[in-house]
Amino acid sequence: MNVKQRRDEALAAEYALGTLRGLARLRFQRRLAREPALAAEVARWLTLLSGMDRQLEPVTPPEVVWKKIALALPAKKPAPRYGRALPWLTAAGLVFAVLLYAVAFRPASLTPLTVLNGAPHAGQWIVSASRARDRITLAPVDVADVAPDKSLQLWVIPAGAAPVSLGLVQAHGASDLAIARAPALTNAVLAVSLEPRGGSPTGQPTGPVLYSAKL
Repeated sequence: MNVKQRRDEALAAEYALGTLRGLARLRFQRRLAREPALAAEVARWLTLLSGMDRQLEPVTPPEVVWKKIALALPAKKPAPRYGRALPWLTAAGLVFAVLLYAVAFRPASLTPLTVLNGAPHAGQWIVSASRARDRITLAPVDVADVAPDKSLQLWVIPAGAAPVSLGLVQAHGASDLAIARAPALTNAVLAVSLEPRGGSPTGQPTGPVLYSAKL
């Protein structure tokens, strides 16, 4: 792995973690739309992080723990000046922690498929599938929430056939969907439409298509 590949891997990890900000994040988003390999790297990190969310449950520590921590803290002193090194060290430590998690809790192998874009709409969806094509994962990137009375629904449209619903997806957090009857994905189109809450009542798209891509 060369220097550029290592740098891109670190940027993809920071992007997925949400620590890449400002102009750097905007430049990285523009690269995602034209570099499939980079989008696949982000999809890998988002999939790993979504698994972390599913396995961890928040626990509120007892009040006595907070009291012991407060008593153990040293007296306040002026913050030392580390210059510009500290943010990079912090980011490096965070990426290292995620790498350890990736090794310990590696999910089933996923193959990147495509990136769903919507010209009038902000955000993207990074799509991956299991090797057996029996599961599909969508990871939203900066996708806006929808109204409470609406839902986002994923469709696959095989060449020359009617759309087939793959289920509802969330604007925040990866969605992992089973494909009971795997439709032909060759030359098919994946699309996310805006539907009434709970999904289309007709079994076919009824609302506008917000994101789509051809496989």
